[in-house]
Amino acid sequence: MYMAVFEYRARDRGGKILSAQLEADSLAQVRDNLRSKGLMIMEIKAAKSGLNADVKIPFLSDRPPGLKQVALFSKQMATLINAGVPLVQSLAIMQRQIENRAFQNILKAVRADVESGTPFSEAIAKHRKVFNRLYINLIRAGETSGTLDSIMERISDFQEKELALYGKIRGALTYPVIVLVFAVGVTYFLLTTIVPQFGSILTGLGAPLPALTQGLIAVSDFLQHRTLVLVAIIVVLVLLYRRYYATTKGRYQIDAFKLRVPVLGTLLRRSAIASFARTFGLLLSSGVNIIESLEITKGTANNAVVEEALENARNVVMVGDQMSGSMASNKLFPPMVVSMVSIGEETGALDNMLGKVADFYEREVDEAVTGLTAAIEPIMIVFLGVIVGLIVAGMFLPMFAIIGQLSK
Repeated sequence: MYMAVFEYRARDRGGKILSAQLEADSLAQVRDNLRSKGLMIMEIKAAKSGLNADVKIPFLSDRPPGLKQVALFSKQMATLINAGVPLVQSLAIMQRQIENRAFQNILKAVRADVESGTPFSEAIAKHRKVFNRLYINLIRAGETSGTLDSIMERISDFQEKELALYGKIRGALTYPVIVLVFAVGVTYFLLTTIVPQFGSILTGLGAPLPALTQGLIAVSDFLQHRTLVLVAIIVVLVLLYRRYYATTKGRYQIDAFKLRVPVLGTLLRRSAIASFARTFGLLLSSGVNIIESLEITKGTANNAVVEEALENARNVVMVGDQMSGSMASNKLFPPMVVSMVSIGEETGALDNMLGKVADFYEREVDEAVTGLTAAIEPIMIVFLGVIVGLIVAGMFLPMFAIIGQLSK
């Protein structure tokens, strides 16, 4: 078993100052050891060597740690704790391995708090930008029940599944975004480079211009001389959107609209149900009471419609009724989910039922991703073709008219 190295300065009964190092499991153990020897403690700190050394790794990233880094930390911590390595030493080892300076500093602060006797859950609660409320409450439940190693493993598995779920959604949206950016770039190039040249030729010939051609020339002229105005308009619209989304009413309406969008709405709805079931089930199986579990799950929903549904369920449970009744009256939850929750409440195996719901809807997310990709590909191809076709038609229609007049 690994032991930390501490440096101390103390005064003996004769007034002499002693400075030395001592191996121990924690700072509290060092304090007790020195006091038992009749020494008056002046200072105790972790030694700057070995596991307790301040780690300096070149080329460290200063970016805040993301979910992937936190998931890896949880998995490795679970392995260390399960192997019998004390918590302080586990944190020291993880601090040496982290390749993110911001995360490394956070772990250093957490380790210092734990060494001073602060519970692990309270130590990480000081860093809520990295460890959310769900994480903190699960760690607290593990400390209370003495099952921190198994809780860390559950957290690790949960985060890996969350990463996989987010990855599928990002993958489904990446293709259309790339095609859209490409379409905008091509359109801008044609309108600011090719169209002006054709426009000057057609204007010089004095040929009558169709409405489509006149419109393209007007748009081209605007983009050539007023691009900054267009950018300013877009920025203002984005800021207005963000400001409206920051309001309670705006956030609810926009989140509700997202769930109603064809194909994409189905994907987001299934993803929300899978995430709800996985999070809620994990909290219940870890010993967190149902009311607090619903409150924490609501805080991780990231959708106002889902949050409202969970708040209603929580209110129902608080008065002693079953949450399945509240879910049945909400269109967000399909009948199958309501039935599974109802069976879980009646049999006392709600956490197991929620796990089955999460597994089912994660498979449904896979199907929704496939459907979204299949639907978007032809739509984006047609969209790009229409844009380019309109530009080509607008430029060549007058040419056909001129050729026809010359042939006569």
